[in-house]
Amino acid sequence: MNLELQARASRFNVFPADEYNRYVADHPQATPYHKSAWLQAAESAYGHTGWLISVHHNETLCGVLPLVEVKPPIGASSLVSLPFCDLGGVLADTAEIRQRLITEAQTLAQTNRIKTLEIREGGMALDTQNDAALPGNTKVRMLCGLPENSEALFKSYKPKLRSQIRKAEKNGLRAELCTEANAVDLFYEVFARNMQRLGSPVHSLQWFQELKAAYGESMLIGIVFQDAKPVGAGIVLLGGKEACIPWASTLAEFNRLAPNMLLYWTLLSHVCDIGYTRFDFGRSTLDEGTYRFKKQWGAQPYELIWTEYPGGKSIPQSAPASANGISTASRLRPLIENIWRRLPLPFANWLGPKLRRYITL
Repeated sequence: MNLELQARASRFNVFPADEYNRYVADHPQATPYHKSAWLQAAESAYGHTGWLISVHHNETLCGVLPLVEVKPPIGASSLVSLPFCDLGGVLADTAEIRQRLITEAQTLAQTNRIKTLEIREGGMALDTQNDAALPGNTKVRMLCGLPENSEALFKSYKPKLRSQIRKAEKNGLRAELCTEANAVDLFYEVFARNMQRLGSPVHSLQWFQELKAAYGESMLIGIVFQDAKPVGAGIVLLGGKEACIPWASTLAEFNRLAPNMLLYWTLLSHVCDIGYTRFDFGRSTLDEGTYRFKKQWGAQPYELIWTEYPGGKSIPQSAPASANGISTASRLRPLIENIWRRLPLPFANWLGPKLRRYITL
C-alpha cells in the first residue's frame, strides 16, 4: 500500500467544493453529472445525504467518487453513484487510486449499514454491426461526436432527418433556448404531463429548480412552442466538452407536428456552435424506439455498467445495466402504470415526487 495516498469519506457539505470541481473539470472521463451541483441538488431538493470519497497524494487531490445516500422511510438504504441519472462513478489518476476509492466506499457502506453500494459507469463502444449478439433488454449509453459547427452537423444528417426538422418549423412551431430560472416552470408543465401519460411518478418541481440553481448557466432549457403554448421541452447539462440530455418530453397530442425534432436540433446545434464535442443522448434499450430515435442523430451505443456491492462487501455483482434489473419489468408494472395514468394530474404531481425521490433510476 502506498502510504502517501490518503483516502477518506467526507460529507459533501464539508468537502471543499472548489477543489472537487477543479479536479472534475480537468478529468477526461468526467461527465456533467460529476459536478458537485448534482449532489447539491439531491441534498437541497430531496434531503438525501451527499458523500465524497477522495484520495490525496501529498495533499494533491488525485481521485474522487461522488455518492448519494438514499434512505427510504421503509426498507433498506442505498449508496449510489449517482442516483437519478445513468452514471457517475470513479474518477481517478491511476488504477491503484481507483481501487482505494472503491474500498473506502465499501467501508462507508458497512459503517452506515447500507444494503447496497452501487457504482454506475460508462464503458466501451459496442459493435453497432452486431446488436443482435447482445442480451435482450440491454441498456446502453448513446453518445454522438459533434463537428466544428452546426452547419457541418446539419449536413451530416440524412435527408429524411433534415426534412423532419424543417417540418416542425413549417408546422408553425418555434423553439427557444433559455438559461433563466423561470424556464423551469415551462419545462415542468410539459414534463409532468408526459410522465403521467407514461404512467410514471414525476420528479418534484423543486428538484429541477434546485438543479437550475446549482448548475446555473451550465443548465440549458429548450422549449418548443405552438403560439404561446409549450409543447416540447428538454434539459441539457454542460461539463468539460460534453453535453448531456437527461430529460426531454413532448405533449403527445402535438407529436404529429414534430416538436421533438425541433427540440433536439435546437439543443444540438447550440452546444455544437459553442464548442462542445460530444453529446450524451442518455440511456436506451437496444433496438427499441428511443434507441432508433437517437441513432438517427448519429448516436452510437456504449456500455453502461452498474456494479453492486451488497452490504458494501468486496465481491461485486457487475454486469451490463440490463442485468442489474433496470429493464426487468415487474408483472405488476403494467397495472401500476395504467392506474397512474388515470390519476388526476394535480394529484399525480403531488404524490409522484413523494415516491420518485426514493427511486434511484
